[in-house]
Amino acid sequence: MKYLELSLPAPEENLALDEWLLQQTEDSGVETLRLWESSRPFVVLGRSNSLAGEVDTEACRQRNIPILRRVSGGGTVVQGPGCLSYAVTLAIPPAGPLASITGTNRWIMERHQNAISSLIGQPVEVKGHSDLALAGRKFSGNAQKRGRSALLFHGTLLHAADLALMAAALRHPKVEPDWREGRSHGEFITNLPADRTALSAALRHAWDATDDLLERPDDLTLAKLADRHREAAWIAAR
Repeated sequence: MKYLELSLPAPEENLALDEWLLQQTEDSGVETLRLWESSRPFVVLGRSNSLAGEVDTEACRQRNIPILRRVSGGGTVVQGPGCLSYAVTLAIPPAGPLASITGTNRWIMERHQNAISSLIGQPVEVKGHSDLALAGRKFSGNAQKRGRSALLFHGTLLHAADLALMAAALRHPKVEPDWREGRSHGEFITNLPADRTALSAALRHAWDATDDLLERPDDLTLAKLADRHREAAWIAAR
């Protein structure tokens, strides 16, 4: 497992880099753990989420918060300072837990559950398909994108996030997991009692990501991937 800690200046560039890492694993089989944290808040829709139904676009406009859409599934989230983002790219074997969507969710969620529980000394629960919770409140949402021979599994860990900003930028989701039980964003989400450095170290240890990834996408490749995330037609696709 290679390791990359790299936060790019623009939110769409960070989403594009995750896609590039997936393609690298498709092409070479090299698996990677990437960690990053955006310096500015932004909203990112899951591949099938509704812009009008999920996001308070006027609140985002007033706060100058960009709205983007990623290629993976999952729900709509706010990322930014205090949200440690990670991306894992893995080769898909012909059999075993990674051969299916459900098996992948379970296998990775349990790995992160154990790593974070050990770090903070408190029980962490896997909730729904791909959420992690502390004391019944969500601190991590996750999603995956599967290619021909590799998959991208990425998400966030809230450690110092502006929870009030999240509540202002997002509408109550049209479809929610049963375990949310109708709670508002403010009642549903929480920050972990751990800082970015400790969380990064825990994830790196959990994935045994010892060697640094030296390869980087060239500027043109990254720009082409980033362009889609900022296109109005792509963002409003649902």
